[in-house]
Amino acid sequence: MSGRTAVVKLLWLVALVLGLAASAAAQVSISDAWVRGTVPGQQATGAFMRLRSATGSALVALESPVARRAEIHEMRMEGDVMRMRAVPRLELPAGQVVELKPGGYHVMLMNLNAPLAPGESVPIRLRFQGKDGKPQEVEVKAEVRDLTAGGGGHGRH
Repeated sequence: MSGRTAVVKLLWLVALVLGLAASAAAQVSISDAWVRGTVPGQQATGAFMRLRSATGSALVALESPVARRAEIHEMRMEGDVMRMRAVPRLELPAGQVVELKPGGYHVMLMNLNAPLAPGESVPIRLRFQGKDGKPQEVEVKAEVRDLTAGGGGHGRH
């Protein structure tokens, strides 16, 4: 094998390894993360964002230093009553955006350590499990918005 051929093969191998590492690191992307602000004494609030998994995965756990508990919740109509419940995992189909928004799936931050004021930033660490079983952790900084904010991350309302 000539020296030039060996160099080309080595460069190709390095590019392949870097490409695989980059795709594994970018399996789940998060955008438009925000948290609804609170008033003194309020012990819980919601966090909202958009999740996209390139290869398909599931949100399986989360945590934040601003709360002693953080859970994935679902809101849905049962008859004429809106019900909220914790879910153990949230599936993220490959290539599709899953929106965590008011009135749907969302993050509940409970037993808050202090009130959350607009303009603050809340770190939230999300744990995902890929279709291959491999874990991925992503930390996001969610902007605290006004207590009356709504609209699933599309801006203040």
